[in-house]
Amino acid sequence: MPEPAYRRVVLKLSGEAFADTNTGYGIDAGIVGRIAEETAKARAELGVEIAVVVGGGNIFRGLAGSERGMDRARADYMGMLATVMNALALQDALENLGQPTRVQTAITMAQVAEPFIPLKAIRHLEKGRIVIFAAGTGNPFFTTDTTAALRAAEISADAILKGTHSGVDGIYDSDPRKNAGAVKFDRITHREIIERDLSVMDTAAIALCRENKIPIVVFDVTHPGNIRGAVAGQTIGTLVN
Repeated sequence: MPEPAYRRVVLKLSGEAFADTNTGYGIDAGIVGRIAEETAKARAELGVEIAVVVGGGNIFRGLAGSERGMDRARADYMGMLATVMNALALQDALENLGQPTRVQTAITMAQVAEPFIPLKAIRHLEKGRIVIFAAGTGNPFFTTDTTAALRAAEISADAILKGTHSGVDGIYDSDPRKNAGAVKFDRITHREIIERDLSVMDTAAIALCRENKIPIVVFDVTHPGNIRGAVAGQTIGTLVN
């Protein structure tokens, strides 16, 4: 088997990827278990160091709360707590498979997880543990996409693997769910994404990746085997570099 393309990666998972497929909310243990199994298998077979950033949209999304009249900062903090719940669910599924993990949070909660410390996270990764980053950046007004870009830069990751969950298997020039003639990009640059205003990750995340020369692989996380394929550096989805 050829050597994987990456030494260390950040796997970005949206909270919605964990949701019950019928309701779009909550945590589906079966889905979380499948993601955990694929991630643990990729770690064991390929030897690539894997960190994970999880969203919380399946439980609570700060922006949606603010649109209903809540204070935006308070709503965002609630969203950060939702990401911690998802992180603990993923940790439990990974540990049940025998894969050692650590959850690190940007908001101190000592009984639940470690605080985020970059050098400690790197040490865990070097020891074969999967590190799950939760609570976003710890600041309101920032998305978990930006968290993934920031954490990738802080731990010197070789790439961000952004898993989609809505049936879109990469980056297109328009929404393929609405436009049957949408054209998929096999490769695209960070600059092009910003100039075309493509809905991939928020602009702050793309700019941060561009500045730190971090490639992004956008792929369908729901397709069996794609997590391993992305970790191995196989040509799936869209490569941003």
